[in-house]
Amino acid sequence: MDSLLTYISIAAMMVLIPGADTMLLVRNTLSYGQKAGRYTILGMATGLIFWTIIAILGLSVVIAKSVILFSTIKYLGAAYLIYLGIRSFFAKSGVSLEEIQAHANVPVDSSSRHHKASFMQALLSNVLNPKTVLVYITVMPQFIDLSGNVNQQLIVLASILTGLAVLWFLILVYVIDFAKKWLKNSKFQKVFQKSTGLLLVSFGVKTGI
Repeated sequence: MDSLLTYISIAAMMVLIPGADTMLLVRNTLSYGQKAGRYTILGMATGLIFWTIIAILGLSVVIAKSVILFSTIKYLGAAYLIYLGIRSFFAKSGVSLEEIQAHANVPVDSSSRHHKASFMQALLSNVLNPKTVLVYITVMPQFIDLSGNVNQQLIVLASILTGLAVLWFLILVYVIDFAKKWLKNSKFQKVFQKSTGLLLVSFGVKTGI
């Protein structure tokens, strides 16, 4: 599989950029504890597995039969990466502690009911998130060799994305107390956003050439 290291770098950048999943994870962890955070991660991973199955059932057939469509998807993916990079670079602020607390105005409760709720929230967030779909239909196909086993490559790419996401979010759950300080640090937010923005733009330009 060509450019696997490039794909891993792109996947890592996409996982690290704060988004809906990050907001949900931090909110549930702050509200219900580390176990709820782990259930949230499980829901996210299940959502990614769902889209992996969908991709295997449909995407592989489409891209294998149409070189033109494959090229179109490639350029759409490049444009999407550039868009993410530009948006990250020019964003005024990252995920703020105040915003998280505003969405986490519920009492702490470690009951199984909240653990199940955390799982379902994360699962639905991923299944219904159009950005998740875009990753599978625009980014991953750029790193697929049509002469090889397309389904096998999709499984490998999806497993890498899921593994990176689970690893990062597990770390985030365990360092949530330190994350409070990071989220208040405007310098950290600016450096993180602009650095990832530039990297994503460069990856987008590279994949589109």
